[in-house]
Amino acid sequence: MSAYTFGFIGAGNMGAALARAACRTLPAGEIILSNRTAAKAEALAGELGCAAGDNRTVAAEAAYIFLGVKPQMMAGLLSEIAPVLAERRDSFVLVTMAAGLTMERIAAMAGGDYPVIRIMPNTPCSVGAGLTNYTANSAVTPDALETFLHYLSASGTLDPLDESLIEAATAIAGCGGAYILQIMEGLADGGVACGLPRAK
Repeated sequence: MSAYTFGFIGAGNMGAALARAACRTLPAGEIILSNRTAAKAEALAGELGCAAGDNRTVAAEAAYIFLGVKPQMMAGLLSEIAPVLAERRDSFVLVTMAAGLTMERIAAMAGGDYPVIRIMPNTPCSVGAGLTNYTANSAVTPDALETFLHYLSASGTLDPLDESLIEAATAIAGCGGAYILQIMEGLADGGVACGLPRAK
């Protein structure tokens, strides 16, 4: 039996956004956070009322292990926690949000035929207005996927997508909105430069 339902390895923008969303459906005591800089995880845990620990603790004690590190750091992280995962006798799911790394590759780097859910969220998840595309490998049971979706439901829309389309969706939903907002901000700045009050 896992001590925590959700565990987040990586408390950066995306990990923090999802942790905030999860705290709206899960008791904070069922969530544990870790980060390369421990103080960052501890600060977020203090804000949300969650537990803080290290990567190995998250890997050992969470039912859903969110891998919130940059793609180029994933191999190092997974080699660190692979021995911990191999020792587990209870069920767990790896949840990856790394662009460019397939579920097959994540499982291989983790050292086993593990259940993997691949997600591509965006930061509005932190206020319940996000879009998260997701897919799962065949090792994820229907019950495990249903539970995952339930506990992440407060993040916004959860949309299933074939893994072959995840990269395209990332460009649209993950990055596209930021470019549109830059355009809108530029229009507003132009208006101000022409004499319009910014509030207008």
